[in-house]
Amino acid sequence: MNIYERKMLDVLKKGRDDFGVIAVKAEFEAEGTRSDEFLRLLHLAHYANLRVALKIGGCEAVSDLLASKLYGVDYIIAPMVETPYALSKFVEAKAKTHGANEERTEFLFNLETQTTLDNLDGMVAQGKGNVDGIVFGRVDFTLSRGMPRDAINHPSITEAVLRVARVCALNNLELVVGGSVAPASIDALRQFRAVRLDRFETRKVVFDGAAVETASIEAGIQNAVDFELAWLENKQAYYSAIAREDAARIDMMKNRQESARLAVATA
Repeated sequence: MNIYERKMLDVLKKGRDDFGVIAVKAEFEAEGTRSDEFLRLLHLAHYANLRVALKIGGCEAVSDLLASKLYGVDYIIAPMVETPYALSKFVEAKAKTHGANEERTEFLFNLETQTTLDNLDGMVAQGKGNVDGIVFGRVDFTLSRGMPRDAINHPSITEAVLRVARVCALNNLELVVGGSVAPASIDALRQFRAVRLDRFETRKVVFDGAAVETASIEAGIQNAVDFELAWLENKQAYYSAIAREDAARIDMMKNRQESARLAVATA
C-alpha cells in the first residue's frame, strides 16, 4: 500500500467503527471505474472488513454482472431502470449470470427520474420477489424534474422520496438514498428513516441507515469526504506516474530519431 491507500484504510476503519459505514461503492456507469481501480477498492474493502456496492452500466449489462460475480460484490445496482419492462430485463440478466439461488448478493435498481416514479406501482409489482430494493438517486431525480442540482433537499423532492419509502415499507423492499449526501441532507434523511431507510450513500461510501440517527452523523459524512478526496488523490498520482514512466525513453528515442535524420541528410 502507498501513503494514500494507508490513509484511505485508516479512514474506512474509523468510518466502520465510529460512524456506521458498512460498504464502499464503485460505478461502472457514470463514474467509469476501471478494472485496476476497482481491484484496489476491493483490496481496501477486504482489509477494512467492509462490503462492496457496484452500480453496473445498465439494466442488461451482462458483462458487468459476470465481472461482479467474479470480483465478489455484495450489492449490485442497475441504473436508469424507468419502466417495468426495463426492470424485467435486469431480472432476466441477473438470473442468467447469478442463477436463482444467489444468496450473498443483493440486487437493487435506481429510481432516478420522474418517469420511474410515475411507473412505481408497476415497478414494484415487477420487482417483487425478483429484486431486493430501490436506490433513490436524488440528484438525477431532481434534474429530471427540471430543477437545479442544489434543490435536492427541496420539500417536493423529500416528499417524493417519502412516497417511495412508504411503498418500500409496505412491500418489504430495501430503500437506499444517495445524491449529494451532506450535512444539509441530515434532516431529510431522518425523515426517510422514520418511514424506511436501510442505507444511504455518498459517491464512494455506504452507511447503515441507523447512522443518520446518531449525534456523530456530520463527522461521519466528513469522514466519507476525506475518503473520497484521498481516493481521487491516489488515482491522480497513479495515472500521473503511468504517464511519466516512459518519458525518459521517449526523449532518448527522439534524440536517436534526430541523429538518424542528420546522418541521412549528411550522407
